Amino acid sequence: MDSNSSFIPVASTFTSPFEGSPRPEDPARKPLSLWPGMYHSPVTNALWEARSRIFERMLDPNVDAPPQSQLLTRTPSQSRTSILYNFSTDYVLREQYRDPWNEVRIGKLLEDLDALAGTISVKHCSDEDSMTRPLLLVTAAVDKMVLKKPISVDVDLKMVGAVIWVGRSSIEIQLEVTQPTNECSDASEPIALTANFIFVARDSKTGKAAPVNRLTPETEQEKLLCEEAEARHELRKRKRGNYRKEIENGEVNRLEALLAEGRIFCDMPALADRDTILLRDTRLEHSLICQPQQRNIHGRIFGGFLMHRAFELAFSTAYAFAGMMPCFLEVDHVDFLRPVDVGDFLRFKSCILYTEFETTDRPLINVEVVAHVTRPELRSSEVSNKFYFTFTVRPEAKATKNGFRIRKVVPATEEEARRILERMDLESLQVAKNMKK
Repeated sequence: MDSNSSFIPVASTFTSPFEGSPRPEDPARKPLSLWPGMYHSPVTNALWEARSRIFERMLDPNVDAPPQSQLLTRTPSQSRTSILYNFSTDYVLREQYRDPWNEVRIGKLLEDLDALAGTISVKHCSDEDSMTRPLLLVTAAVDKMVLKKPISVDVDLKMVGAVIWVGRSSIEIQLEVTQPTNECSDASEPIALTANFIFVARDSKTGKAAPVNRLTPETEQEKLLCEEAEARHELRKRKRGNYRKEIENGEVNRLEALLAEGRIFCDMPALADRDTILLRDTRLEHSLICQPQQRNIHGRIFGGFLMHRAFELAFSTAYAFAGMMPCFLEVDHVDFLRPVDVGDFLRFKSCILYTEFETTDRPLINVEVVAHVTRPELRSSEVSNKFYFTFTVRPEAKATKNGFRIRKVVPATEEEARRILERMDLESLQVAKNMKK
């Protein structure tokens, strides 16, 4: 190489969360391995700045310190946290969140929702005693997330959340995203998205479930939210114990009817209905190695990152299936079955689980994404996460395609048929519950 050639210097575009001790020789400087969230979204970094006093204890916990001796009682207002996206004035921020349709990228929003829920859980569970060991708080599930209207990237956006229910070692957090429109005032901004996250607490030394601070709702609305969350918690417990029995006792005919359609494809493909497709023929897959930049404060892979990747695969699956641009509607229950570590080989596998045509103007496409932690050296693969997304098609896209039709999805195996029936039944329960409200 020419010795006279010039080099372009490259510097980090990130700001250290420990600007007070930036010098390498400073003994108080935290090691790089303990800087969480630096490579995530701008919201994650902003949340770090806001909660750094509480979180510094969690970065390098003293596991030999005693646990919290007395549970505190907190109100929802004490954990309530808000975020403002200044899209109307911050052009760089706007570009970081823009999708091809000038709306907010839902995948990045999922990251932010998980980060905000994590902050709220920490605020609720902290005893603010530097002499006790902090709890490990991890995302256990997303109970429901519903997009109520498109979210523009040109208008300021607000996100607010608080703890609404507490069990012995679990916490439910409700988040709302609001965005003003030309038709409404700031005092009555419409809700664009709602989400309910469930976190669980673990003892940082033993790894066992740990009790969390109590919750006392103050307003009538807070009491109602708490009662609804308690009802959902009881319903989840009943479903875990009873669903398999219901399938065995009362669903044989439905199971056989689904499998009969799939057998025609397997045994006589030339005679199969052209408006039907096998579940296995809708699959897509994505693999990655989990990197250190994707970790959370506990050194595990950030739950929001997993949701982001799962959403983008689900979107692609719905796009390839429908033949036109899908429109996101909701995330159904998400299970975080086991933690994902830095260095894990992660495989996301997606499929169209079933479709619904009750309203031809708004056909529904239900996508399942399952994440597997694969260990080739051990010849093992474990499910870490299950995600269920619902899409429809964009009206403007459908209007340009004459004779538009979405295929019905049928199973080829009994295991596939059971998965379809389970999701359809759970969705029916949710619809029935919403109608009662």
